[in-house]
Amino acid sequence: MKKLIVILLLAVLAWDLGVIFLGLNFGNEHFTEGVKDQYLEKTVTELNVANTVTSIVVNFRGFDTLGEVTVLFLAATALGGILYKKRHHVGERSVLFPSSSLVMSGSKLLFPAIILLGVYVFVHGHLSPGGGFQGGTIIATGFLLMLLAYDNYSVSHNLLSIVESLAGIFFVVIGLLGFMNHGTFLENFLPTGTLNSLFSGGVIPIVYILIGFKVAAELTGVIYTVLHEKD
Repeated sequence: MKKLIVILLLAVLAWDLGVIFLGLNFGNEHFTEGVKDQYLEKTVTELNVANTVTSIVVNFRGFDTLGEVTVLFLAATALGGILYKKRHHVGERSVLFPSSSLVMSGSKLLFPAIILLGVYVFVHGHLSPGGGFQGGTIIATGFLLMLLAYDNYSVSHNLLSIVESLAGIFFVVIGLLGFMNHGTFLENFLPTGTLNSLFSGGVIPIVYILIGFKVAAELTGVIYTVLHEKD
C-alpha cells in the first residue's frame, strides 16, 4: 500500500513538472524577452544597483533568499543538536600535530585580514560580484584557521546565537516593512542613492550585511561543533 501511494505521488509530481515544462514555450519572443528584460532594466532605473544578480537575489526574489537562509539555519541547528552531547570542552580537542609558532603567528596575522575581506565582500555585494553568502563564508574560514592553529581557541556559542538571531529577525523585519509599504516582501522603501556608489540600492546593502553576519555565525558554529566532536 505504501509503495502504491509513493508511486501515485511521484506520478502526480511528474505530471505537474511535465505540464510546467511544456508550458514554458522555449524560443518564443515572450520567453526570450520576458522577465529578464524587466530585471535588467529595473535594476538600474529603479534600484540603482550595479550588480543585477544581487538585485534579483535580494529584492526581486528576496522571499526565496529568506527560504535559503532558513534552510541553512535548520541544517546548522540539526547538526548542532546531533553533536551537542559529544562536544569536548575547549582545550580538550585532540590534536595529532600541534601547530608550530610560525603557523600560529601567521594565523594571527591573517585572521583580521580575512575578516576584513569578508566584510568588504558583503558590504560591496550590490556593486561587485559577491554578497552575504560569500562574505559570511570567508569570515567563517577565518575562524576555521584560528581553530586549527590554536588548540585552546574558543568561540562563544551564545554570541554566535545572538548574532544569528538578530540578523534573521532584522531580515524578516525589513521584508515586512517592504510588504507594508508596497505590498511585496522585501520591496525597497529607502532612497536608492546614486548608481555605483556605496550608499545605493536602498535596502539591498542592508539585507546583504544581515545575511553576511547570519551565514558567518551559522557556519562558524558548525565548524566549532564538528572540530570538538568526540571520536
